[in-house]
Amino acid sequence: MTADLEIFLSTVPGLENALLAEALEKNFTGAEKTKGGITVSGDWPEVWRANLMMRGASKVLVRLGSFKVQHLAKLDKQARKFPWGDTLRPDVPVRVEVSTKKSRIYHSKAAAERFETAIREELGAEISPDADLCIKIRIVNDICTISLDTSGEGLHKRGHKEAVNKAPMRENLAALLLRECGYEGTEPVVDPMCGSGTFVIEAAEIASGLAPGRTRSFAFEKLASFNQEAWEALKAQNTAEETSVRFYGFDRDSGAVKMSAANAKRAGVEGLTVFTKQAISELTPTDGPKGLVIINPPYGARIGDVKKLQPLYETLGKTLKAGFRGWRIGLVTNNDDLAKACGLPFRKKKTAFSHGGIPVKLYSTLRI
Repeated sequence: MTADLEIFLSTVPGLENALLAEALEKNFTGAEKTKGGITVSGDWPEVWRANLMMRGASKVLVRLGSFKVQHLAKLDKQARKFPWGDTLRPDVPVRVEVSTKKSRIYHSKAAAERFETAIREELGAEISPDADLCIKIRIVNDICTISLDTSGEGLHKRGHKEAVNKAPMRENLAALLLRECGYEGTEPVVDPMCGSGTFVIEAAEIASGLAPGRTRSFAFEKLASFNQEAWEALKAQNTAEETSVRFYGFDRDSGAVKMSAANAKRAGVEGLTVFTKQAISELTPTDGPKGLVIINPPYGARIGDVKKLQPLYETLGKTLKAGFRGWRIGLVTNNDDLAKACGLPFRKKKTAFSHGGIPVKLYSTLRI
């Protein structure tokens, strides 16, 4: 086993601090923030653990090596002598993705062809555009860095959510926003516009201590370094914890309510979650302790949308102020005027990030 691999956990730009906090909480070594994610170090089992346990990561990449290169002949030579067999298996297909920036080698397709030929001829592995395993090559300022995507499908795909609503909140994004709102798994969470139930299900899984990757497969299972027995032992260490906290999702669309309940059942948290058809104006606090209300309401992508949506945000604010004293609020929107329409005491500091290609912010309160 190789120790001290450089492991990069990517995330939505703007949420690196939340991902760093999660990595430190989960005892990853050498965690440091960088643009678009964090780096940690460790051996291959730490790569597996990151894929299994990290809720906020989008992907887990491992840096395999780097070298300076200024022309394709040198690139071809370096690609052929690279120790592919230390990581890849000759019987498992791979695909190669290349990006270049500020380098003398500027033709990414020509560079990709050199790497594909080297892997095929030196290792004997098949090159396929549909392969689960992906080698990512970045050539920046004439430095070529070779990384491996160990996740395969994005980590937001937990493996148990089949039904999604329009403009769904990705699971890894929901987990980081819950963290940004101060949620630690010990209080109820309410989502008045739950859609596919993502916030509610993530909150329930966090409270139960369930590993986000527990029901899916990963690309690293097809690597030369993979040990099935050790992987099964690592997964077996994760068991559900008892919790008395409950999590609530509401939506005026009965289809969304049914969808959310089905997703919660597949995730194994149906006993902790309650989904109900209900309009925003009818929202009342749940029994028991106060906690967090978190909402991803519709927001305008076009001029004119803001005026149409303003009454919804005003109703939301009035309902929360009337019935949820002592609760914290988290609201995702792309428009300051819509957030102001709620009339809630949002903190000055906002968390800015991108959701579905739209620049948005998380507005949050202390207890109202």
